[in-house]
Amino acid sequence: MDLLQQVYWGNTLLNYCISALIILVGFLLLQVIKRIVLNRLQKWVNRTDNKADDFLVVAIRRSLVPVLYAIVIFIALGNLNLPPKWDHVIKILFSLCVTVFIIRAITNTLQFLLTGYLSKQENGEEKTRQVRGIMVIISAVIWIIGMLFLLNNWGVNVTTFVAGLGIGGIAIALAAQTILGDLFSYFVIFFDRPFEIGDFIIVQDKMGTVEYIGIKTTRLRSLSGEQLVFSNTDLTNSRVHNYKRMETRRIVFQFGVPLHTPKSKVAKVPGIVKDIITHMEGVRFDRAHFLSFGASRLEFEVVYIVLTGDYNKYMDYQQAINLEMFDAFEQENIEFALPVQTLYVHEQKDRTNAEEGVKS
Repeated sequence: MDLLQQVYWGNTLLNYCISALIILVGFLLLQVIKRIVLNRLQKWVNRTDNKADDFLVVAIRRSLVPVLYAIVIFIALGNLNLPPKWDHVIKILFSLCVTVFIIRAITNTLQFLLTGYLSKQENGEEKTRQVRGIMVIISAVIWIIGMLFLLNNWGVNVTTFVAGLGIGGIAIALAAQTILGDLFSYFVIFFDRPFEIGDFIIVQDKMGTVEYIGIKTTRLRSLSGEQLVFSNTDLTNSRVHNYKRMETRRIVFQFGVPLHTPKSKVAKVPGIVKDIITHMEGVRFDRAHFLSFGASRLEFEVVYIVLTGDYNKYMDYQQAINLEMFDAFEQENIEFALPVQTLYVHEQKDRTNAEEGVKS
């Protein structure tokens, strides 16, 4: 027993043995938790379709277990009488390890929740890929807050640092206000969702299908094949026509019949068109009217609703209506008006000869 009471570097041999025993027992218990408890939990969650329990097991393995190792070591070293300098260093290292693992757990949890929320929406896979850009920014903010909190616990006066960070942030914001504007516009697009990848949109005189939504720019594929690149600020400040979300399409078209068409046949035209559209599935008739007297024809206007936003479907319906009108008008002996141009020809040669005869 006298041997255990001998002092080395300010601690008895018994204290060293107790610290070593704490580390040994603690590490053995953690190994038992990892190999038995966590492995059984992993086998159990593998049989379920819920992703939350999978994430929980992974989080325990990657974040909680390392923190427990650090706690065991900290408790073991706390049993020793160490110099103030070494004791301060150990506390700093312990708080650093715990803070790092806590920040990792927070960022991983936020990414899991955000990814799970977006994956349930339309185009979920593409949206989850966009989360990476947002998580870079969110993680940076969390790391800065965590490090400031850690420095404050270490006794460092962070007030001056925060004030300098604020002044520096203002300077950076003024120097890079365009980039920051696009960044905030990216958050608006991501959370407000005025359009998504795969939507067909029109911005002023440009149109195309959304291919990519980035932190600074959004890219469209135009109908002619080239890629259109917009800054996010331009899109959020513009009026965007999103045709992907069109549930119905209101169609207005006009046609004409010749001016010499009898009144009795003119009166039949709206009813003929109404019957054609009414008996067609996928569309809803609105109105058909004799609109006006044109310069060379009698104008008619027809309005109907296509019960889908698909442009190709609309063209199919319009083609079918035109063909039906062609047959119906042929049966009623009604002609479609063709462009008419009247040409007046003066007999200039005969007039010249007559004038020459008078002179002679």
